[in-house]
Amino acid sequence: MSVLVGKKAPVFKAKAVVNGGEIVTDFTLEQFIGKKEVIFFFYPMDFTFVCPTELVAFQDKIKEFEARNVAVVGCSVDSEFSHWKWLQTELKNGGIKGVKYPLVSDFSKTISQNFDVLAGYEDYNDDDEATFVGAPVAYRGLFLIDKKGVVRHQVVNDLPLGRSIDEAIRIVDALQFFEANGEVCPANWHKGDKAMKANQEGVAEYLAAH
Repeated sequence: MSVLVGKKAPVFKAKAVVNGGEIVTDFTLEQFIGKKEVIFFFYPMDFTFVCPTELVAFQDKIKEFEARNVAVVGCSVDSEFSHWKWLQTELKNGGIKGVKYPLVSDFSKTISQNFDVLAGYEDYNDDDEATFVGAPVAYRGLFLIDKKGVVRHQVVNDLPLGRSIDEAIRIVDALQFFEANGEVCPANWHKGDKAMKANQEGVAEYLAAH
């Protein structure tokens, strides 16, 4: 698994569904450079079970991300038409109607491969025939990308393990606090907590207070 933290996020241009129903053909994360941080997350597939709980949970917290000037963008290996249909389907019928942030189509699986979250790989069998080993879907990867287009945080969960949206908000707060104040955020830090200077004296002072 690649560590992308500290590196420029892979660039792509892809089809996506925005605003809950509009299909666009040239969606890119580069539109946010210089303007917003981005939470870019992968999920395995539309019309599954854990996935809608995550996507709806992100929508439920979308105002908190917007208040922090953060764009939320989802991505899976489904087509833009599958995204669109899922977005039109009521929650009681397994849909995600009401989700408004963009959903990117990675139908070719190249975006998942470039972010190194594809839950499988291409190989050749004994007859030298191309085959795919594993699941041709994305793990539950999440990347916080700063305004310069650099990945500052990543976490990747296996397929059965849903993520914490509150933790995604916490890590946004930590990055924004550091960039605004220069102080670093210790273990279990939350917005409003005391941070510390990045030196030995700062560590000693923080630990002594706790």
